[in-house]
Amino acid sequence: MTAVAGGVDVEATYRRHLSAGRARLNAVLGGQVEVAAHGCVVVDAKGEAYLSCGGYGAFLLGHGHPRVVAAVQEQAAQRALATRLFLDPVQALAAQALVRVAPRGLDRVYFATSGADAVEAAIKLARLHGKRRLIGTRDGFHGKTLGALSVSGNAALRDPFAPLLADVLHVPFDDVDALERALADADPACVLLEPIQSEGGVRLPSPGYLAAVAAACREHGALLVLDEIATGLGRVGAWWACEQEGVVPDMLLAGKALGGGVVPVGAVLASDEAFAPFDRDPFIHSATFAGAPLVMAGVEATLEALTDEDVAPRAAALGSRLLAGLRASLVAAIAEGLVLDVRGRGLLIGVELASPALAGDFEYELIARRVIPNHCLNHHSVVRFTPPVGLSEDEIGWLLDAVADSAAALVARRCARARTRARRRAA
Repeated sequence: MTAVAGGVDVEATYRRHLSAGRARLNAVLGGQVEVAAHGCVVVDAKGEAYLSCGGYGAFLLGHGHPRVVAAVQEQAAQRALATRLFLDPVQALAAQALVRVAPRGLDRVYFATSGADAVEAAIKLARLHGKRRLIGTRDGFHGKTLGALSVSGNAALRDPFAPLLADVLHVPFDDVDALERALADADPACVLLEPIQSEGGVRLPSPGYLAAVAAACREHGALLVLDEIATGLGRVGAWWACEQEGVVPDMLLAGKALGGGVVPVGAVLASDEAFAPFDRDPFIHSATFAGAPLVMAGVEATLEALTDEDVAPRAAALGSRLLAGLRASLVAAIAEGLVLDVRGRGLLIGVELASPALAGDFEYELIARRVIPNHCLNHHSVVRFTPPVGLSEDEIGWLLDAVADSAAALVARRCARARTRARRRAA
């Protein structure tokens, strides 16, 4: 029986008006309907609490951080949206706060309505600089708008919408030689990639890869855009993943955690030179709700909280602890060949199962134990964990116990199937 919330049969309404596919998937997972969230916990319509380790990385500060909520509420009462004709002091303060934590030299900001909108803005800036050829990476992910999708490295997501942008090439991730060959083409290029592939299965590159990419771009006169929408703002144990290799791109994209788990937002940080076309024509890329005061108040409060609460070093320490704990919890499943790898950096962690079907079973078992993970759109065998930085000791235990019990269920299922096959052979 589906849950009723606010007097609405939610699953039936999804089937009729929103997404029949989402309704079917939700029914398979147990029919949960989330109605509240606070800290590291999501509550469903039946009052059951779930540990929030998903949300596509948006909840680094958890749900409903009081500082961010208070700032948004105060701004909503004063002026939620802007006319877009006059200048806005709230957006100016948010830009100052973001530049303060940005890599040196990235002093210009475009606030977007989403991560994908930030990608579109970066692509437009590249074209305004004459870099009409885009180079992305296989299994990279940058969003689902047509431009962002064009440079994303998943043909299954791209092909239904072909033809997309022309002059787009995808090279293997973590392969500098392949990138060098692509850049050797005479046409001007823009390279857009993630320092760590999140939707691509939490894939970490070899040490020195990002620095080599930056050097290759300089050598061939290419623009370098780093998509840190999933990795930035402390998620991987540093303010930005690119800082861990001393790399400063021409443009850096932010999002997800930038909204503090309260407001939707994306941003482009750029050098003066890269940003220059937007200075010449401020209306060549804009959106009615981009930089809305309501959102900007949330962004400024988020950046203050990330700074004052030392989120980046805390994420590094907690991530190391969780990575070790997850590996220990999965020892039996690793020995059985059900789990192939456990990897990550900071609070971006992936568990690679032996098949997409096993990954689906693992997610189902985790949800049954009231832990919310994420699947990976570009690597269906990987289950991803992006927990908040504020996990308590009890919540850490909750996560590790749920992972151990879920893995044990997978092992038990395999053993039961093996026994059934043995009995059939004996018969």
